[in-house]
Amino acid sequence: MRPLWLCWALWALPLASPGAALTEEQVLSSLLQQLHLSKVPVLGKADMEGLVIPAHVRAQYVALLQRSHGTRSRGKRFSQNFREVAGRFLVSEASTHLLVFAMEQRLPPNSELVQAVLRLFQEPVPKAALRRHERLFPRSDRARVTVQWLHVRDDGSNRTSLIDSRLVSIHESGWKALDVTEAVNFWRQLHRPRQPLLLQVSVQREHLGPLASSAHRLVRFTSQGPSGAGQGEPQLELHTLDLRDYGAQGNCDPKVPITEGTCCCRQEMYIDLQGLKWAENWVLEPPGFLAYECVGTCQQPPESLTFKWPFLGPRQCIASETTSLPMIVSIEEGGKPRPQVVSLPNMRVQKCSCAWDGAPVPRKLEP
Repeated sequence: MRPLWLCWALWALPLASPGAALTEEQVLSSLLQQLHLSKVPVLGKADMEGLVIPAHVRAQYVALLQRSHGTRSRGKRFSQNFREVAGRFLVSEASTHLLVFAMEQRLPPNSELVQAVLRLFQEPVPKAALRRHERLFPRSDRARVTVQWLHVRDDGSNRTSLIDSRLVSIHESGWKALDVTEAVNFWRQLHRPRQPLLLQVSVQREHLGPLASSAHRLVRFTSQGPSGAGQGEPQLELHTLDLRDYGAQGNCDPKVPITEGTCCCRQEMYIDLQGLKWAENWVLEPPGFLAYECVGTCQQPPESLTFKWPFLGPRQCIASETTSLPMIVSIEEGGKPRPQVVSLPNMRVQKCSCAWDGAPVPRKLEP
């Protein structure tokens, strides 16, 4: 069993969070929205007499029910573990570099990628070239560095995705850091651990046009660091969190009460639709459902790490995967009630996770 001290948070996290319990009002609001209604229809017992659910309606309901068990919707950042991956310049031209990183076994199992940082060594510009540039372009001393993820498809074609872009000065030299977390996330979605990570780095003009500065020609990245001997090889820093300590624990133990020291887990919660007055004679199926809720707290990283990413809030216990809830409801058509199937999104929690408050949701890789 995990030590209790790992479960204590540095901040008090209220249970009213993205993983909090589903309420009766939320179910009703979602149902009205899906049916484009402004209020609950008034249906008496007399209206429901003799109402039979047709076979095709029940079949549609069962199909949605089965699909909801297989389809999930997904709703980060800090570092305890750190790994550095040495890369190499596969192709290098004056303004474009193609970097390759062998990624097999670089990311620990059961870990969360917090941040991936690409570090490139910028060469100092020779003084003579710098003076010549200052005479021609006295007010422009910057160039734009852009990083793209290169995806080589099975058919041999390739595509690029913009990852990071920033300005650098020709008066500076040394290591430059670029955030390539999204590129590593894209690579992981391919599920091909032996395929290397390919990054394309381009140095471009700060502004376009015939009179634009040529400062970009003076910005060069090299594989030779300040001491030579290849010490300037591109570096990929991988910051991860061990989810055994900083993740959720799965389903809650029904025999153990939930306390302030409970680690993030998924707890059973039943919504009894038959017991709700507004659902009477309106919701035909199901009579109720297990919604679940995310409870407990998440272990926070040491304070020595939090200052590096001050824009993120504490890790919270949230619903990271949810499924829809199909229903059969009665709607009025031609003065008579008719059964209809409707699907309410994000009604049931499938998985609880610890996630950073305010962290962006990673993009999904498009086909």
